[in-house]
Amino acid sequence: MGPHGPVCYIAHMAASFGIFVLAELPGEAGALVRALQQRFDPKLARLTPPHVTLVGSSGVGSIPTDTPVERIRAALAPIAATTAPMSLPFAPPHRFMQTNIVSLPLDPNGPLRALHERIATSGLPFKRARFQFSPHCTLSFYPTLTPARERELLAVRVDDPARIESLQVYLTRDPQPSRLLFSLPLTG
Repeated sequence: MGPHGPVCYIAHMAASFGIFVLAELPGEAGALVRALQQRFDPKLARLTPPHVTLVGSSGVGSIPTDTPVERIRAALAPIAATTAPMSLPFAPPHRFMQTNIVSLPLDPNGPLRALHERIATSGLPFKRARFQFSPHCTLSFYPTLTPARERELLAVRVDDPARIESLQVYLTRDPQPSRLLFSLPLTG
């Protein structure tokens, strides 16, 4: 996603070609993020569910589109089967420098880093990433924010934790909509 990671969203994924691995956000936090996206960036809210991108924009780039889906599933299934669901706190919203992108950062260390590293070393091919692993959930990507709207968005707090319970694998081929290839529950 733009300057800080995977298509920080599938929305950003729409700006490129590749296969992205996401963790969609269920529960209270996901509902609140969805409401914030609908209020501050309706286009983003229409394109993808609230999520954290694990593969595609930061840490490692997207998986090439010619990678067989069964190869991806075979690499990710044992990782999902041995990774426990996690509950992670969001940091306060952050605007990426010299952009209008506002996101909720997550700690890039701990269990989320371990999950990312396991995927990154799974033997799958990845395109080059332009940024260090910086997990986040994007709140606003497309609109230019007025100073007042930016202040309002940066003042938001999401107290409910991000629940990472499954992996979703999406194919993105701009300008076509992203397509869910498969999902794997975290059951470790």
